[in-house]
Amino acid sequence: MFARVDLALQGDSELHNRDTIEGLLNILAVFERSDLKAEVIKELERLVTTLSALENTPGVDRQALDDLLAELDQILDMLHLKKSAIGQTLRDNEFLYSIRQRSSIPGGTCDFDLPAYHFWLKHTSPEERKQQLTIWLDQFSIARAAIDMSLKLIRGSTDFTKHTADTGFYQHSLDSNQPNQLIRVRIPKDVSFFPEISGGKHRFTVRFMQFDIDQRPQQVSEDIEFSLCSCAM
Repeated sequence: MFARVDLALQGDSELHNRDTIEGLLNILAVFERSDLKAEVIKELERLVTTLSALENTPGVDRQALDDLLAELDQILDMLHLKKSAIGQTLRDNEFLYSIRQRSSIPGGTCDFDLPAYHFWLKHTSPEERKQQLTIWLDQFSIARAAIDMSLKLIRGSTDFTKHTADTGFYQHSLDSNQPNQLIRVRIPKDVSFFPEISGGKHRFTVRFMQFDIDQRPQQVSEDIEFSLCSCAM
């Protein structure tokens, strides 16, 4: 969602600005969850504890580890210092509130419904609009840094290994004593099938499905070689 906003923010047209607003409002809707900030903080604290345990491990780059821990501590401090809910300033903004109310209605952001929105889109300079959009996006900068850092560490915690899905099906049992956080599947870009992943606490499955835009996808019948990464940190 952040990447979508970043892309829209690169353009100066009315449609680009509309896409940016829509993306911001979608992000704001996700952060309506009252427990999300606490969950992000808890995850960062868990990562700090895990990484701190590596300080005396032979072969660990101590300087790189210290720099990483310092960065995590800085993000944690900023999250703790932010007393209000993430995005609260945007929720209190009457201009954005009026757009949020109409956005759920198909065609609800027309000029006769939101004249102030269309005035802003048509009668302010692209530079002014981009500056304002950037200010609004900055409301999520701390949370975004925390999420980016968490995902980067989790994704980089384990290397990919080669596996084979017999007739397009693969099942893997999980060690309940190991905190698996993320399953990653990698296949060549030019293939005509895609993975469907489902799982629970004890196991997960990967099914490779033949893409067909006109009908329900079917599981492939041949064996599929792919790369798998069960991220646990």
